[in-house]
Amino acid sequence: MPSYPYVLLSAAVSLDGYLDDTTPERLLLSSPADFDRVDEVRASVDAILIGAGTIRADNPRLLVNSAERRAARVAAGKPEYPLKVTVSASGELDAAANFWHTGGDKIVYTTEKGAERLRREPVAADVVALGPELDWRALLAHLREVRGVERLMVEGGGTIHTQLMTQGLADELQLVLAPLFVGDPEAPRLFGPGGYQGGRLRLLESRPIEDVVLMRYAPTAPGAGTLPCAADRHWLALACELAERCPPSETAFSVGAVVVAADGTELARGYSREGGDPHVHAEEAALAKIAAGDPRLASATVYSSLEPCTHRSSRPVPCAQLILRAGARRVVTAWREPDTFVAGADGSGMLAAQGVDVLVLPEYEERAKAPNAHLPS
Repeated sequence: MPSYPYVLLSAAVSLDGYLDDTTPERLLLSSPADFDRVDEVRASVDAILIGAGTIRADNPRLLVNSAERRAARVAAGKPEYPLKVTVSASGELDAAANFWHTGGDKIVYTTEKGAERLRREPVAADVVALGPELDWRALLAHLREVRGVERLMVEGGGTIHTQLMTQGLADELQLVLAPLFVGDPEAPRLFGPGGYQGGRLRLLESRPIEDVVLMRYAPTAPGAGTLPCAADRHWLALACELAERCPPSETAFSVGAVVVAADGTELARGYSREGGDPHVHAEEAALAKIAAGDPRLASATVYSSLEPCTHRSSRPVPCAQLILRAGARRVVTAWREPDTFVAGADGSGMLAAQGVDVLVLPEYEERAKAPNAHLPS
């Protein structure tokens, strides 16, 4: 399973949800203090991404403006400026734009056809062809695994924000609300129509900055099937945190579990040996807190730091079977069960054979293992 950067969407909008108006001059929605906050966020990330349309419309430089922040990046062993990234299916880019001639390294993600055009009409950037079509998952995997990008800031435009949200690839939305109306239906909006991941977003922070308001949100709705989404990573990280609460044992794993409805509502959580019960497993503890027959279970996702067990001596029913009985059809886990206590355990295989979608996110394996470091490997 490929790993992706932490994806942060950043935008400022009017009270009626517009990014700009239709006049030739760019509409400045943020306040001076918020522009400085954005500069601080830029300095904290490894890469900044905008679409080719934003380059054409705004001709931005996309820099970290503060000399002190740039110096701090260098002192930390980072490049002076974050990597600048753009996306263009056609490869139709203006080689004279500010984007290419300021800051540090640049990269263009495009299609095979776009790459051919850029070979004829080059820009000052590395070019990566993703195939016949643009593929956001391939793009993010390349940024993380090849370019070492751990945090990616996306500054637009609206089409890119929409695509990342609808595909469940945005970890955070930083939205600034400006106290004005645009009122022009032809003006660009932050989000267009799309098949958004369902459910409410989780509010991380809300604060005024001069006359604008910053709101930070994170998605909560689980993904579908075996494709991961940003919310999957959030919930699995929580399961790993719950595993750290387990009373230590020499004869059982420390595991955390969370059950989440399709709309992002947390139904229950649990961890091994919770409540002083020396034999209770994490999934068992969580599922026991949900009323039998709860209709939300049929579309819920079970997150467990260790794959659900298929054999146990302390209870008559293993956790994989409990999940099947509950009716959950999707499981996300961090770590396949080793042979420490049961040889050849394969909870993932048992669940998959019964039609459950099982997703393993190995980037969380070390976090899942940490509370079990005292056990023999």
